[in-house]
Amino acid sequence: MTKPKSDSKPKSPKKTGDEVTKPVAKKVSKEGDEDIEIDELDELTKFKRERKAEEGDDTARIISNVADRKAATASPASLDNFDWDAFDRKGFGEGYSQSEREQITNLYSGTVTSVAESEVVQGTVVGINDRDVILNIGFKSDGLVPVAEFKDMPELKIGDKIDLFIEERENAMGQLILSRRKAKLVKGWENVQKALDNDSVIEGFVKRRTKGGLIVDVYGIEAFLPGSQIDVKPIRDFDIYVNKTIEVKVVKINYSNDNVVVSHKVLIEKDLEQQKAVILNNLEKGQVLEGVIKNMTNFGVFIDLGGVDGLLHITDISWGRINHPDELLKLDQVVKVVVLDFDEDKKRISLGMKQLTPHPWDSLPAEINVGSKVKGKIVNVADYGAFLEIQPGVEGLIHVSEMSWSQHLRNPQDFIKVGEELEAVVLTIDREERKMSLGIKQLTEDPWTRQDILTKYAIGTRHKGIVRNLTNFGLFIELEEGIDGLVHVSDLSWTRKIKHPSEFIKVGDTMEVVVLELDATNRRLALSHKHLEENPWDTFESVFEIGSVHKCTVINKNDKGAILELPYGIEGFCSAKNLVREDGSKIENGEALDFKVTEFSKDDRRIVLSHKAMWSAEEEKAPAKKQRPAPSKGKAIDKINKETEKSTLGDLEALSALKEKMSADKGKGEDAN
Repeated sequence: MTKPKSDSKPKSPKKTGDEVTKPVAKKVSKEGDEDIEIDELDELTKFKRERKAEEGDDTARIISNVADRKAATASPASLDNFDWDAFDRKGFGEGYSQSEREQITNLYSGTVTSVAESEVVQGTVVGINDRDVILNIGFKSDGLVPVAEFKDMPELKIGDKIDLFIEERENAMGQLILSRRKAKLVKGWENVQKALDNDSVIEGFVKRRTKGGLIVDVYGIEAFLPGSQIDVKPIRDFDIYVNKTIEVKVVKINYSNDNVVVSHKVLIEKDLEQQKAVILNNLEKGQVLEGVIKNMTNFGVFIDLGGVDGLLHITDISWGRINHPDELLKLDQVVKVVVLDFDEDKKRISLGMKQLTPHPWDSLPAEINVGSKVKGKIVNVADYGAFLEIQPGVEGLIHVSEMSWSQHLRNPQDFIKVGEELEAVVLTIDREERKMSLGIKQLTEDPWTRQDILTKYAIGTRHKGIVRNLTNFGLFIELEEGIDGLVHVSDLSWTRKIKHPSEFIKVGDTMEVVVLELDATNRRLALSHKHLEENPWDTFESVFEIGSVHKCTVINKNDKGAILELPYGIEGFCSAKNLVREDGSKIENGEALDFKVTEFSKDDRRIVLSHKAMWSAEEEKAPAKKQRPAPSKGKAIDKINKETEKSTLGDLEALSALKEKMSADKGKGEDAN
């Protein structure tokens, strides 16, 4: 029997696409959630949009119409005793008065629920077929829902009560269109909003991980759990939470982007604050605590003491030297530490681990004294030396000067490397200060104390060495490890006047020398390079006699005069007034002309020349020599005496020659008369 249709509320305009009314502004976040990363929310928003594009989801429209609604239902109890058979026999308009007809109409209209689109109502399963589930919501017609929406209810049967979302009250076929999936979504958003408003704890199922966090299913809605909100300590592996149930709180809702952000961290922060307060109130220096390694850095590790973090510096991990904490510790490891210091204002706690074990110096064998030989491993190399670890926590310094007998300090890296195992000799030891100095060169004999030193480096012997250092007055040559000698700048060349050794040689070059002097007691060795050859000035004395003419090249000219290059590679000097041509023009650098020797000194290795003397008959007098102070040593005095005697004889010879010449000229004059 078909019941007559009752009057129902006029249909509201159908809403399609984005033509929906926006919901009243709601609270979407809680205070204290500033640490939620915007990038993390953007990542989730991107995911939601992609899912909507694939499924054609109109979740935004559903959410926009979530509001307080009450299903207009009326109890049909008043019609339970109505005589429908008599009603059918008489007909609606026959045998009834006007008042009876109005009464029947009102009773019947109360049995039909007035519904609106986008509402969530409860329906009863009245039929099931292969494609659809037929549900009665008390409306004038039953609605259909695809069987696919009940996959999670394999035991579905007629009579079950189901929440349904009204998509269309009447489509083109006059059919009521319902959706169970969208009803679950609306209910889910209502529950999420309620959880945010009430600050309640809810359970969620972790479906998968994503960039920066986890996707958690709460009430059928995919919420985002940022990595920073999972725990109070950094989480390195998010995968351990996937496919597990986790308690969370809703901290943010964004209806426009269909985003929900939840946090598990807030659940444990409150308990941690209480634990932290208890720990800080009872904290004192020397207290031993147990904690979990939370984070590692190059300078140390941070340890969670149960709500409060402390720093274990790398130098307080072990008595021995380590380069990084991961050599002895690892993340999430439970360790015992002692409180070294505590700053109440800044809430900083300094921890130590090595302090829980005895100091290694206390167990150092008593037989280790000055002169003892020890073995160990190099743990550090600095500019001034290296540290040798004899046993964990016991180190000795090997200064760079104790690495080699050589007097030239070099980089310690030239001698030893980190990790190298070697033997050393104890030079000093202070057990109270826990300091020790060591030496390596003491393992070998001091080369200056060898018995063959006097014969090997006797005066006149020739040797080859490496130039180690240059100074203004000379250079140092290393003949062997620990044996150095000095070559004075005046002993580099017989012919060249060298102002600085760098003009002659450079550091690292090999040079041959001859020993001039040896002082083994004071560790001094005087060497010479020029004495490898005989003094050529003995020969030059006869070649560059005064008055002799030679072809010279001007190599350097200044205001005082010019340096000339003479034959045999020696140099001479010509004053500025003698450096002119007969026509008065000046001579420039690079010109080669004839010059006459006006002065020659073998001892001073000095030759003075003049070009003016080539064309002028005027005698050029050599500049007077400066009087030298009288030396105090015997050899020097003998040398000066010899030079004085030679000069006197030379003057006598010159005077005799001049006298003979004058006599001859006088005789010629008399003959002419």
